[in-house]
Amino acid sequence: LLVLQVRLVMKAHSFIRENVPRVLSSVKDKSSTIHIPRMSQYLYFLFAPTLIYRDNYPRNPTIRWGYVATKFAQVLGSLFYAYYIFVRLCIPQFRNSSQETFNLRGLVLCIFNSILPGVLILFLVFFAFLHCWLNAFAEMLRFADRMFYK
Repeated sequence: LLVLQVRLVMKAHSFIRENVPRVLSSVKDKSSTIHIPRMSQYLYFLFAPTLIYRDNYPRNPTIRWGYVATKFAQVLGSLFYAYYIFVRLCIPQFRNSSQETFNLRGLVLCIFNSILPGVLILFLVFFAFLHCWLNAFAEMLRFADRMFYK
């Protein structure tokens, strides 16, 4: 929930930063038209995988549903693989350490035995969310600018 709230605050900041100067300049010039974004533009921005607000984004002409299904299957595969990592590598390690008395040697061994599963989980989170999830939603929204890694 915290990550979602941070993302929404960052998107709101970008929306305000892009639109307030336009509104203030039109009020300052006393022009008759003030360009206020439509609600549909704001909703598209909320779901698009970008943190920079624009009134219009480059769009693909069609949605490749096979690509979307592949990306969601990869997300599910990543979740199952993370479950496997926890069951095979993490749970036995911590189950054994909870039955022993606390000592420094046991703590250091537990930490070092958790490094590999932790790194694997970080890679899975990167792949599942930042690659598969965002690409699937970008395809469903026909969002053409997919420079996530730049």
